[in-house]
Amino acid sequence: MATRFQLVFHVPVAALEACKTAIFAAGAGRYPEYSECCFTVIGTGQFRPGAGANPHIGERGKAETVEEARVEAICVGEEVARNAVAALKKAHPYEEPSYSVLRLEDF
Repeated sequence: MATRFQLVFHVPVAALEACKTAIFAAGAGRYPEYSECCFTVIGTGQFRPGAGANPHIGERGKAETVEEARVEAICVGEEVARNAVAALKKAHPYEEPSYSVLRLEDF
């Protein structure tokens, strides 16, 4: 059985569909008989861009809150996980997207 990973990322709601389309095209969210599977929840993201930042939203030095989505999708195999992260980085509007990749265990 291939190693499974969970890709978790945060994205402004306006860019949600573009990012999901990108990771799905890279192979994320696939189970044997299903595709484009993910879990999405809406919340509030917060950040303060530093002096050297080039923020997509907000201003340098000023705290900003944004309605964002948290998306979780499975990636079967390390190559799929790496391809999904690369696709996410290209589709995501932020300089530094917030994401994590977790190795899953099968019990």
